Amino acid sequence: MKLRLARQSRPNAVVVAVEGELDLFTAPFLRDEVRDAITNDSPTLVLDLGELSFMDSSGLSVLIEAWRLATSEGGGVSLASPQPPVARILRTTGLDRRIKVYPDVDTAILRHPE
Repeated sequence: MKLRLARQSRPNAVVVAVEGELDLFTAPFLRDEVRDAITNDSPTLVLDLGELSFMDSSGLSVLIEAWRLATSEGGGVSLASPQPPVARILRTTGLDRRIKVYPDVDTAILRHPE
């Protein structure tokens, strides 16, 4: 499955919905989208992972890079509704301790930054 991205500006954040598989071949597309969203829309980014079925280390690298860029711009990154396989990777790597994970996009926007 390919990767599909959809960006939506909200009053307090920019939301990028990620659908499909995030791997070595698709990670550059998300990296470009995230950079553009943080730079041009808002330094507060919410990644909606509700439709992301797979993520490897390339995807984790994009998340870390997004967090670094957003925090350097005075914002931050939060993750919304990761599916169990993706949530497991976030827990196993400890990335969920660095980047907050929320059950849905609205909660992520309301609670970010904590």
